Amino acid sequence: MSAGKYRKEHNCLNCGSHVEKHYCSDCGQPNLELKESFWGFISHSIAHYFHFDNKFFQTLSPLLTKPGQVTLDYLAGKRARYINPVSMYIFVSIVYFLVVYSPKHVTKDSDENHVNIVNKKDRNVSDSVKKALKLSGISKEIATKATTTIDEAIKKQEFVKLGFTDQEKELSRLHAENAKLKSDSLADIIEEYNDIHIERNDSTYAAYLSRQKKLPISEQDGWYEKLIKKRAITIGEKSEVIQETLEHNRPKQFFLLMPLLAWFIMLNFRKNHIYYLDHLIFTIHGMMVYFIVSIFTQPIMKHVFGESSLMSNIIEIAVTVYLFWYMFKALTVFYQRKTWSTIFKIFWILILYAVAFKLSEMVMINLIYYVAT
Repeated sequence: MSAGKYRKEHNCLNCGSHVEKHYCSDCGQPNLELKESFWGFISHSIAHYFHFDNKFFQTLSPLLTKPGQVTLDYLAGKRARYINPVSMYIFVSIVYFLVVYSPKHVTKDSDENHVNIVNKKDRNVSDSVKKALKLSGISKEIATKATTTIDEAIKKQEFVKLGFTDQEKELSRLHAENAKLKSDSLADIIEEYNDIHIERNDSTYAAYLSRQKKLPISEQDGWYEKLIKKRAITIGEKSEVIQETLEHNRPKQFFLLMPLLAWFIMLNFRKNHIYYLDHLIFTIHGMMVYFIVSIFTQPIMKHVFGESSLMSNIIEIAVTVYLFWYMFKALTVFYQRKTWSTIFKIFWILILYAVAFKLSEMVMINLIYYVAT
């Protein structure tokens, strides 16, 4: 750590003991001059709080390039050169969620404009298909079936975009038309449209209850079905809030799952007969690597190339390959196992962690749901 200017006097200002060199042998305080510049004070304070000094880079380089070695050195007692795992994890995780996490606020266009755009685009597609089939010399029967299917799909999209009242009018018109024609295909379309109409009607829990009251008692849902329906509708209504809150709580999820991941690793490598704390330190180092790589790659993918670009896909594949290589290499170095044995254990560790991650996510969604409602 950059300490500043050392005092010429050999008395410790903290405990009064004799200081041979730069640090007191009794209390450990550096024998520094009391006066320092403003920027010296700020940089020294930040470095002391976050341990952001040469130790950070001494830890960072082997952590990324020599999987498992930092953990081995730390557990072997070579700790002066490295930052404490928990201190570094806290710092890296804070930076990770400041840099990588960015809530998405989706702006909604008006339904009317959206419908007009979709209708215009879909009609152009239908016309283009008709022309292409005509020019290709395909039989009239096949061409008619193809264009009819496309037209039905377009009409279905248009019906979905209609408001509730307009959907009722369209269904009434179709019912009247089918009463004259008695067409099976039209009856199928009415049944499909009716399901869409019911789903639109049940967009709110109040609307769902209103529809239930109109049904005969024998056809009404029971209390359990109503409870499930209320939960599903409420989650749908508050999906953006729930998702944003879920992402905001990801740091807690990662932190709480880390001891569990260490336990999964311990189960798979129990024959090594090492303490759980050693597995936990190994897991902390591995999680930091994931955070550090994401800190450097995610902003580039989002803000430089774009999330869906070819370069972003290439970077994502490269990161995935690197992380798998890192995990395999770290486990091989730390636990001294053969290649296929390590690969098999990686497979089970990932499955167990994925199940735990999904279950914890479900618990978080339910907690957010009950708080939000």
